[in-house]
Amino acid sequence: MSATLPLEKMSISDKISTMELLWEDICRNVPEFTSPKWHGDILKKREESLKQGKDEFEDWEKAKKDIWNAIS
Repeated sequence: MSATLPLEKMSISDKISTMELLWEDICRNVPEFTSPKWHGDILKKREESLKQGKDEFEDWEKAKKDIWNAIS
């Protein structure tokens, strides 16, 4: 099945909302999904950056608000 969306007519807000709906559905319906190897590699690199003090965490709710404010 192939779905077509009017991407050129959608606002950034609409696109992000659509992505969130898709991701929520995937998480709900495909719990056995395994991330690709490259994803684990990136996570390991980021964990190492955290250990070395080169990176830090940001609260997810604050990050989402910052993103919405930047695109609104």
